[in-house]
Amino acid sequence: MFEILRTAFQSLVANKTRSSLTMLGIVIGVGAVITMVAIGKGAASVMDNFIAGMGSNLLIVFPGTARTGGSRQAAGSAATLTLADAEALREEGFLAAEVVPEIYGGSQLVYRGSNWNTSTLGATPGVLQVREWSIAQGRSFSDADVLTGAKVCLLGDTVARSLFGDEDPIEKILRIRKVPFRVVGVLGAKGPTPWGSDQDDLVIVPITTAQRRLFRSGIPGSLRRITLQAVDREALGALEEEVRAILRQRHRLPEGVNDDFAVRNMTQILENATASTRIMALLLAAVASISLLVGGIGIMNIMLVSVSERTREIGIRMAVGARPIDVRFQFLAEAVVLSVAGGAMGIVGGVGISRAVTEILEWPTIVSAGSVLLAVGFSVIVGIFFGFWPAWKASTLNPIEALRFD
Repeated sequence: MFEILRTAFQSLVANKTRSSLTMLGIVIGVGAVITMVAIGKGAASVMDNFIAGMGSNLLIVFPGTARTGGSRQAAGSAATLTLADAEALREEGFLAAEVVPEIYGGSQLVYRGSNWNTSTLGATPGVLQVREWSIAQGRSFSDADVLTGAKVCLLGDTVARSLFGDEDPIEKILRIRKVPFRVVGVLGAKGPTPWGSDQDDLVIVPITTAQRRLFRSGIPGSLRRITLQAVDREALGALEEEVRAILRQRHRLPEGVNDDFAVRNMTQILENATASTRIMALLLAAVASISLLVGGIGIMNIMLVSVSERTREIGIRMAVGARPIDVRFQFLAEAVVLSVAGGAMGIVGGVGISRAVTEILEWPTIVSAGSVLLAVGFSVIVGIFFGFWPAWKASTLNPIEALRFD
């Protein structure tokens, strides 16, 4: 076997240019597979991290759609959810671990000579549990702050750095829509979402304070949404039915009338997005694998040419005692050496390109051992598959006819 590999290597070295061009297809194929899989895995990891940061087992209830002059307005435009609805869901929803009423909108923040426009969220303290936010500095606001409508706030990491820089923001007074608020805590950084929005660019205040001082509405206690966390993943479906039953009863909706609210299962939506990302990664790898097939066809073509050029050599080998299986293994070994050498160079290229994508485009890539083994294994299979026919053809040559070949 060693002698066969040595002879195969010598034959390939004797035709460096042709061998290099033949390997190029395998190099490109292996490199493309590794790069595409790395990009796909990076995208999946971003989505997984986002799902983890969004919180688990969530249902979000939005208000219904308003109609003006027979024209249907945007989703959530009707004020059909109130604090009383959230309290009813908290008291009657046996499958809800937490219920968080929310109201939000854009606000201008001012601290001394600095100002910042951001999203302001009014909620109860449970929002930290539901959205899995941590406190990096200070403390959260309390249920007592919600009851009294205290003017306290929590800053996202981006807001804290933009307004205060290196200064400690805890217990400092800033203005939100010209209303003074005391900073009691800074949230731990979460980073951007998969679509680029900054999760740390927000400020959170007690829901009652937001309703009374920041986002006054014609309907007292109206909400923009209610977020519920189920006790576990299996309870999500039952919780959704429970929410619909409670709200329809409270809103006095008779049977046959559509809901005046909408319920979204965020866990299912995000998991579907993750599945789509992973399917896209597999499709990218499949497309990249086509170049491996092209490289394999190149190997077969070159090996057929090699058989034709070395017909007389094959005849001499058989005349001095070489068996057909020896000739077959020799040419098959040459095809495998071409594909393995191309695969090794493709690994180096694929890892290098993946790192370049991360450094230059700032897109996370994950090069796994599995993708490397898959690419190399596939390249070896391609070498054997496309090298078998030329090797078989060489081994079936008639020695006398081969010796006569010029």
